[in-house]
Amino acid sequence: MSKRALLLNAKRIVVKVGTSTLTHATGKLNLYRIEKLVRELADLANQQKEILLVTSGAVGAGMDRLGWKEKPKAISDKQAAAAVGQGILMHIYEKLFGEYGQVVAQVLLTREDTINRKRFLNSRNTLLGLLRHGVIPIINENDVVAWEELKIGENDYLSALVAGLVDADALVILSDVNGVYTDNPANNPAARFLALIEEITPEIEELAGGPGTMRGTGGMYTKIQAGKIAMNSGIPLVIAHGGVDGNIRNILAGQEIGTLFLPKDHKLQTRKCWIAYGAMPQGRLTVDAGAERALQAGKSLLPKGLLSVEGEFEQGNIVAVFGESGKELARGIVNYDHVEVEKIKNAHSHEIAAILGYKHFDEVIHRDNLALLI
Repeated sequence: MSKRALLLNAKRIVVKVGTSTLTHATGKLNLYRIEKLVRELADLANQQKEILLVTSGAVGAGMDRLGWKEKPKAISDKQAAAAVGQGILMHIYEKLFGEYGQVVAQVLLTREDTINRKRFLNSRNTLLGLLRHGVIPIINENDVVAWEELKIGENDYLSALVAGLVDADALVILSDVNGVYTDNPANNPAARFLALIEEITPEIEELAGGPGTMRGTGGMYTKIQAGKIAMNSGIPLVIAHGGVDGNIRNILAGQEIGTLFLPKDHKLQTRKCWIAYGAMPQGRLTVDAGAERALQAGKSLLPKGLLSVEGEFEQGNIVAVFGESGKELARGIVNYDHVEVEKIKNAHSHEIAAILGYKHFDEVIHRDNLALLI
């Protein structure tokens, strides 16, 4: 059976559309393409599928209205363009979806909405509530208020977080390329197309270049990172060209379109998805081969297996766990701060009290608070 068959019964679908698909080379909105996209999504909603649209284009729409020819570099200017453009973009979506009898709602997110566990759950509940009422959420990063430390950074990444947040059955990222290639097809005619990615290896990550177009902020790198999130969340992801009519419908019909990122058999629970991808790690722990095997077997991280500690983190922060090879293995909520972990590394659990003068836990990270990325 084709691996694409897992898309046939997808009911809850997240679709991400990039700036390059929504705008012309002039920077102005491509109303023809937006109308085609809306009609296709509305038709899927008519089939009782639950649709969530993650859209770029607010900054571009604002630039056009303000008469700016080049994308601003200053954050305040980007926020100004987004403030102008978000209303324009939402008005267009609301008008077009309304013509097909669909109700939409604007949802703006920032990194803070994923870092904070309570806000993470509130975002999830809001999105699920909208879907229950037959509303199509139109989601964008809140560029108007997001400073660099709060920005999710790219709507590819955001779409994968949203897909995990709502337990989506499929994620489709529409771009200005047909999928993933072994090289940039614009520069290398011999570049080979990859129809299926079953594992994101270092070689796959090396294939990703920089931003794809002047108007978009994301290149293939951010799509590969989105692939990581989707695969670990048990969600199939397809990257396909956004300029081809019917691509979404045909992808969901199981046709060989775009690059399919095959989901892993083990699916991260919503809480562990938040641990793995919702918050930025505040530190880095490197473990030995024995500890790596223990993690793979579903065990907790004990101090004995720790080789090094980097960064300044507090108890309850999320840290990244790496193997000796330099590969990231997991992320988890740490039971001790960086000073304490440095003191107890390579010690047995029964020695913690003698070293610190107290003992909160036997584990540096308990398995219930650990999300494997391998």
